[in-house]
Amino acid sequence: MRIGQVLALAIATLGTGGAAAQPGDTPLIPRDVLFGNPERAGVTISPTGQHLSWLAPLEGVLNVWVAPVDDLDAAKPITDDDYRGIRQHFWAWNGTHVVYLQDTGGDENFLAYSVNVETGERIDLTPFEGVRVQVNQVSPRFPDEMILGINDRNPQLHDLYRVNVVTGERTMLMTNEGYAGYTLDDDYNVRFAVRFEGDGSLSYFEVEGNSTVRTDEAFLSVPNEDTLTTGLAGFNADGTVLYMLDSRLGNTAALYTKNLATGETDLVFEHPKADVSGVMAHPTTYAIEAVRANYTRTEWTVLDERVEADLAYLRTVENAEVNVTSRSKDDTLWTIAYTLSDGPVKYYLYDRAAKDARYLFSNRPAIEGLPLAEMHPVVIDSRDGLELVSYLTLPYGSDSDGDVRPDADPLPMVLLVHGGPWARDSWGYNSMHQWLSNRGYAVLSVNYRGSTGFGKDFINAGNFEWAGKMHDDLIDAVDWAVAQGIADEQRVAIMGGSYGGYATLVGLTFTPDTFACGVSIVGPSNLRTLLATIPPYWAPVMKMFTTRVGDPNTEEGLALLEERSPLNYVEKIERPLLIGQGANDPRVKQSESDQIVEAMQAKSIPVTYALFPDEGHGFARPENRTAFNAVAESFLSEHLGGRYEPIDDDLLESTIQVPTGAEGVPGLADAMPTVDTLK
Repeated sequence: MRIGQVLALAIATLGTGGAAAQPGDTPLIPRDVLFGNPERAGVTISPTGQHLSWLAPLEGVLNVWVAPVDDLDAAKPITDDDYRGIRQHFWAWNGTHVVYLQDTGGDENFLAYSVNVETGERIDLTPFEGVRVQVNQVSPRFPDEMILGINDRNPQLHDLYRVNVVTGERTMLMTNEGYAGYTLDDDYNVRFAVRFEGDGSLSYFEVEGNSTVRTDEAFLSVPNEDTLTTGLAGFNADGTVLYMLDSRLGNTAALYTKNLATGETDLVFEHPKADVSGVMAHPTTYAIEAVRANYTRTEWTVLDERVEADLAYLRTVENAEVNVTSRSKDDTLWTIAYTLSDGPVKYYLYDRAAKDARYLFSNRPAIEGLPLAEMHPVVIDSRDGLELVSYLTLPYGSDSDGDVRPDADPLPMVLLVHGGPWARDSWGYNSMHQWLSNRGYAVLSVNYRGSTGFGKDFINAGNFEWAGKMHDDLIDAVDWAVAQGIADEQRVAIMGGSYGGYATLVGLTFTPDTFACGVSIVGPSNLRTLLATIPPYWAPVMKMFTTRVGDPNTEEGLALLEERSPLNYVEKIERPLLIGQGANDPRVKQSESDQIVEAMQAKSIPVTYALFPDEGHGFARPENRTAFNAVAESFLSEHLGGRYEPIDDDLLESTIQVPTGAEGVPGLADAMPTVDTLK
């Protein structure tokens, strides 16, 4: 962000004098403030309690930094990536090494590396090409080792390896003979293997001697309708008690314990409307201390009185949602993240003995004090009676009486559709909501049927309903927003990534009169070709797609996939479309965007296509995120009438290519980098 922009924004914000600003008076928040790298994120304490680690930019690229807990000014980077950035890291139990995962250009072939925090020595733990690594188990009993799944032998299957983070030595633990995953205990014994069956159900089998899977009788059989809400969740420290999430006796995923010696099963916690979405457990005994569920907002239920006073105190520190992100091995120090919807995440270090939380920093200090908008949970009824938990953000200053409705006329609105579809939207800070609402749009995110977190009935209501009832839910949400005086019926856009990109293409083909325009990011255009090109390591879970989306191996299933594919209805597109794609996307291949662009061109239907050769399933590099959003902002302003920040030089540091349609976005053709300006 330029210094002049910072000063102008600060002066404009201070100039409100404490009064609620009107939407048109609210200063534009620059895109690079909202979409640039966080200043610090992912704060974690070492097992020894001596160091903190986090992700922070080094020369503009996210890297891992480490500092003594009592001297943050002594922080130093222990990695030196200079292009794409690192986004996943954790401490080995020895407290001397940090492990991080990194892919190449968004191909999602994540490899594992360890770094000695004192010497800076880096070890490539998985020196392979075209391989994707999974972290299966870490244990305080083997502080120098962890269990990794590596698909070097067979691209479809991950074998289990015992890997030393200090020396890099790898030892085969178990060969995978066709299983989707494994459950291990803290002694690194493989206890269970899980397999998808032909009908889409799951079978968990016991494993003997880290080699023999006892397939004669399933330890746990999970019907197809419960596969996304039932499964094994690990063991207690001595491996005698199994933790399970189970929806088979009800609707939501409830937490159970099973005593493996007696066979006794006990219900630990169940929420009437939401699945158990997380637990707080002791760092070494794994005793469950609190349980999290999220219907419209996160709710923690304390189960162990030994942490009750801690959580009660932590709730007094900030008026925000509390999340314990890491704990030292002796459990004396915790890192805490406080989440708001209209401000940055705030990190604290909590000393349990002193009952004192020390402020560390926020993840985005540049947004502190800016005119950010609050996100509001709303529950919308679908046409057939389902509750659609949704999140609405209105422009700052547009709702002076707090009724979650604009004071004046209905607003242009962006329907922002989440990916997955087996995922969900949640309350909290959302840079897309802040950006779009700052430009004058109402922003609505809807948990349509098929979204996770609301019980198996809600998930299963989405089976075989891609472009069917799942899309009806989105239309019902738009109709609700129009009826409530929130949205201007003539100025509604649909936008999203992955499944959200598919939903955008569906919106412009199946309901061509509903939306004024659409922005599809890495969206599938043909369900048949989507399923034919999934990554090889998805093969063990392919049944989840064939039993929930459509089976290309049957005549009926193939017909359904073709019927629900936007590519087959290109001639119905009447409204402007912007498409964004990463060339290295392993999930939704570039061909998915290429083929719908080519089909539109063949029918002389305008389309703008932005392609990034160094991105995958979404845009990870901040330069590319900012570039695409600059294009999208101008595009939305042209067709919805919202405010916009000119594209200017926002594309120069990116790798954006626009194979077609640059003339369809104001300012894009002039802003495109030339050979001389490309970085």
